[in-house]
Amino acid sequence: MRADELDHQELLELDPEGGMIRLAGQRAILLDSVSMGLLRKYLVENFGVSAARTVLTQFGFAHGWRMAGALQVQFKWDSDLEWRNALNRLNALEGLFHVGPDTDNGLSRESLSILDSYEAEQHLLHFGRSEVAVCWTICGLQSGYLSRISGEDIYVLEDRCVGKGDAACHLIGRTREEWGEERAGDLPFCEPVRLQECLDVSLHRVTDTLKASERKLRGQHRALFHVLPNKTEPMGIVAISPTMRKVVELSCRVAQFDSTILITGESGTGKERIARLVHEESTRAAGPFLAVNCGAISETLLESELFGHVRGAFTGANHDRPGLFEAANTGTLLLDEIGEVSPGMQVKLLRVLQEREIRRVGENKSRKVDVRVLAATNRDLAHGVATGSFRQDLYYRLKVVELHVPPLRERRDDILPLARILLASSALWMKRKISGLAPAAAHQLLRYEWPGNVRELENAMERAVALSPGTRVEVEDLPEEIRQAFPKPMVTTGGVRPLEEIEKDYIIAALELNEGNQTHTADQLQIGSATLYRKLKSYGLIGGKRGFQKALLSDAELTTE
Repeated sequence: MRADELDHQELLELDPEGGMIRLAGQRAILLDSVSMGLLRKYLVENFGVSAARTVLTQFGFAHGWRMAGALQVQFKWDSDLEWRNALNRLNALEGLFHVGPDTDNGLSRESLSILDSYEAEQHLLHFGRSEVAVCWTICGLQSGYLSRISGEDIYVLEDRCVGKGDAACHLIGRTREEWGEERAGDLPFCEPVRLQECLDVSLHRVTDTLKASERKLRGQHRALFHVLPNKTEPMGIVAISPTMRKVVELSCRVAQFDSTILITGESGTGKERIARLVHEESTRAAGPFLAVNCGAISETLLESELFGHVRGAFTGANHDRPGLFEAANTGTLLLDEIGEVSPGMQVKLLRVLQEREIRRVGENKSRKVDVRVLAATNRDLAHGVATGSFRQDLYYRLKVVELHVPPLRERRDDILPLARILLASSALWMKRKISGLAPAAAHQLLRYEWPGNVRELENAMERAVALSPGTRVEVEDLPEEIRQAFPKPMVTTGGVRPLEEIEKDYIIAALELNEGNQTHTADQLQIGSATLYRKLKSYGLIGGKRGFQKALLSDAELTTE
């Protein structure tokens, strides 16, 4: 029998009763290509590319070596060409790849073009395009087979690969001497000693990374504890104000159940942080937490992103790709900016929430998913329902429980604790020794309305750390709009402030804005200069600019205590 006449019906023995499969007389098993892709993903993410390549190459080498031994028992071909053709035929029967039309002979010291490599397909699926060739198992298999058949060490390497964007995969097999120094760095991956070396290096690297991360976390913990000891909730959420404490407490309670949650609030209030809190406090904490901004992706791409697609579903869909619903299986998926979703996508999301199953783009069958869905929006969805821009049935499906995150201006008790934490975090990141906020700067933070909420406060603290010339943040280090903020009436845990105090704060702010010029201040306040003088005297602010600044500093210190 010639090699190109090999048939799977003759080579493959099936014993359904005993659960045995034999290929060329050797016991074999069937492996799903995606499972091999997941193994690759696990190896790369946990041990690094070098160790993953070594493991998969040597796995392929052992497979090829044993395949050659099995064929040598059954066939007695004299021609090297027959043995090489047999290898390609078996690889095609196993579903690994098929030989390209431009290749007449099998691979030895010749080149070989292969198409539809399962390995390149899986690498693209899990990692996207690579910078290097990725058919490691196939190269190892070819190396093992040819080494046993020829009786000398043959090293098969790729110079082109679909996994790095080439049109086809291209293999070359040579001895070590024939390779010379051209690919010297790639040859050790086929040697057994390489595996232990790579694993040792990977283990040391992981250990060093963990130690460095632990040191960094300890430093952050010390810095944040010094700033705000025992005043943060889980996930580092600051919740000193009553309104925020209610949100955190409700989040922890509803986290225990798989109900869908709608998280509402203005941009920058920390809706995703609340979503992560719900995930971490739930029974799904061991599963993945994934978030997608629905407003940043077009409808067509969003459908593929959420539900996945099959090969050929649309132009550019060169391989099957699972969506975020599948990737978040057993975990939590946050649909951020859900109010931006188109009516067509709303219908598809409603079906997923009702049926708990998805259908990839271009596929006819449905797939069950076990995902907890959280949705977040800064829009008024009830108004959207009234105007017809948002489906009522989807709105009520999402709003099983609603968590409203209050804006920062409604939780002023949290402003300074948050500012100090964000300041310490930025100082740690920039390696600056910033001890804290000057009393006048802290006082000014309380006056500002924070339309950008916590995100704006974070940016302000980062800016202050970058620009501060000293060891603490002064008023001059804050953004212009914060420096010019006038005091406004605010209700805190201490109750409503007296009108006289608010008037005093406003007059002081006006004086500060005018750099202590009482005449200009009186004109702006539309009161007489004598009236302003009497009020300043009653506040203890007597004299010019220097006296004003001294009194203002004392007042700010009292306010921030």
